Amino acid sequence: MTARLHIAGGGLAGCEAAWRAASRGIPCVLWEMKPHRFSPAHRSPDLAELVCSNSFRAASPENAVGLLKEELRNLGSLVMRAADLTAVPAGRALAVDRALFSSRVTEAVEAHPLIELRREEFLAWPDGEAPLVLAPGPLASEAAVELLQGATGAGNLSFYDALAPIVTAESLDMSKIFAQDRYGPEGGGDHLNAPLEKDEFLAFLAALTEADRSAPRPFEDESYFEGCLPVEVMAARGPRTLLFGPMKPVGLVSPLTGRRPYAVVQLRRENLAGTLWNIVGFQTRLTRPAQERVFRLIPGLGNCEFARYGAIHRNTFLAAPEVLDPFQRLLPRPAVFMAGQISGVEGYVESAAQGLWAGENAARAVLGAPLSLPPRASALGSLLSHLRHGGRKGAFAPSNVNFGLFPPLPERLPKKEAALRRIEAARASWLPFKEDPFHVESW
Repeated sequence: MTARLHIAGGGLAGCEAAWRAASRGIPCVLWEMKPHRFSPAHRSPDLAELVCSNSFRAASPENAVGLLKEELRNLGSLVMRAADLTAVPAGRALAVDRALFSSRVTEAVEAHPLIELRREEFLAWPDGEAPLVLAPGPLASEAAVELLQGATGAGNLSFYDALAPIVTAESLDMSKIFAQDRYGPEGGGDHLNAPLEKDEFLAFLAALTEADRSAPRPFEDESYFEGCLPVEVMAARGPRTLLFGPMKPVGLVSPLTGRRPYAVVQLRRENLAGTLWNIVGFQTRLTRPAQERVFRLIPGLGNCEFARYGAIHRNTFLAAPEVLDPFQRLLPRPAVFMAGQISGVEGYVESAAQGLWAGENAARAVLGAPLSLPPRASALGSLLSHLRHGGRKGAFAPSNVNFGLFPPLPERLPKKEAALRRIEAARASWLPFKEDPFHVESW
C-alpha cells in the first residue's frame, strides 16, 4: 500500500477519521496546526482538545446519544476508548478529565505505525483526485474558511458555540450546596446543587438580564444553536425559561429544607481530582466583571474563584443538504470528505461519529471499494440523515443525535417503549456489517 490519505484537522473528527482509515490499513497523514497556531478557544497543543464542556452527555444506551456511543465502541472508536479511560464521576452522564482525555488521544495517534502527525496548517486543496478528509472543526481557521467559501460560496459558515464557567472546589461554600443527582437518592451524587428560593432566583434573574455583555467581534453574527443558548439569552425569553432549562429543580430534594428548591444551579465535576467544577448550562457572553458579580449571587458561589470564565466563540458549519452528497463529500469537490461539526452535526459524540464514518468512506475510496452509508435505523445513520434532509433550503441548522431523527415507527407507542423499539432495530441493523466489513448500505 503506497497511497496515503491526508486528514486536515486534529480534533475529535480528524483523529477518529485517521484512526478508522488506519484500521483499514491505509497510511495516513494527519495535519494539525497547533502548536504553531491556535484558535481563539484552544490552549493545549494536544489533539482532540475539548473547549466547550467535559461532558459527552448521557451514558445509558437507552437514549439516542448513549446508543451512538455504543455504536462507536463497537466500531473501534478511538474517542470512546479515550473517554472511557479518563471518565470522571458524573451521575448518569459520561464526563472526562479533559486534559487526560486529549493526552490519551494524542499518545494513541503518535504511536500508531500508519499515522504520521504533521504539525502544520493545511492551506490548499491537493492536486489530483486523491481522497482528502477535511475536519477543520467548529473554529475553522481563516485558510480553511476561504477554501470552503471558494468551493461552496459565501453565507454557509456562520454559527456559534458557548463555554460555561469553571470554578474551583475550594472556593465553594459547601454549607449552602448539596450533592445529589436528579432522581437519585438523597444525601449523595456526582453533581453539586446550589438551591435558590424564589426571592433569590428573582434577584439573580434581574441581575443576569441587566448585566453587561461582550460585544461580538466584527466577523461574528449573533446566531445561536438552540441547544446551547447563552444563559442570558434564555433569561431574556421570560422569567420561567431558566426554570425549564439549566435551573430546573425537578428530581432534587434539598437536605437544607427537606423539599424541592424553587430553582437550582448544578455543578459538574471537571476533573478526576474534583478540584474544578463546571456551572452546568451557564454558557454566557457576559463580561468577566459581570460574571463575577452575577454568578456570585448563586448560593454557595459567593466567593467562587473562576478557573475559566464563560465565553461565546465562533462556530462554523456547512449547509449540508445543499453542498454535501450522501457520503459527506463536497459536491464541487467530490474527492473531499467533510468530517465533524463543520459538516452540520452538533456535539462531541456526534462529531467523532461523523468523522469515523468519513474516515471509513475515505479509506474505501483509497482502496477502490464501494462507498457506503451506515444503516438508516442506527443512531449514526439517523444522525447522517439529518445532513441530507435537515431543513428546507437556507434553513439548515446543526443537530445533536435524538430519536426524532430515527425512522418513524409503524405505530404510536409510549415514549419508553418507542425508544426500546428503536434501539432494538438499530442494533439489528448493524448485523450485515459484522458479517461483511465492506458491506454496502444505501437509503
